[in-house]
Amino acid sequence: MPDSVSVAKGTLDVLVLRALTWGAMHGFEIFAWIEDQSGDELELDDSAIYHALYRMEARGLVEAHWDVTANSRRARYYESTSAGKAHLRAETKKWLQYSRVVTGLLTTSVAGRSAG
Repeated sequence: MPDSVSVAKGTLDVLVLRALTWGAMHGFEIFAWIEDQSGDELELDDSAIYHALYRMEARGLVEAHWDVTANSRRARYYESTSAGKAHLRAETKKWLQYSRVVTGLLTTSVAGRSAG
């Protein structure tokens, strides 16, 4: 398995919102979804997920309610609000444009030579 990479500053909220497009989840489910979908290649601290959720709840991007998990434990479940969905669309568009531009710069040939 390749070395893990740290989550780039400013992207955790977008990753959490993306996880929530699948439906309401509690914090550990969000952590597990990101870990699974990244093939365990993202270096992520589960406490960072909770900090992001509290921050996004304060900003109105997610809302929370108490429910019971599959193994009968109480947990706060989070769902994306309409503001959260709009934020995800906007940030995804910016991220894809940014990564396209940076990838182009990093892979462009220099004086007839390939980068690398």
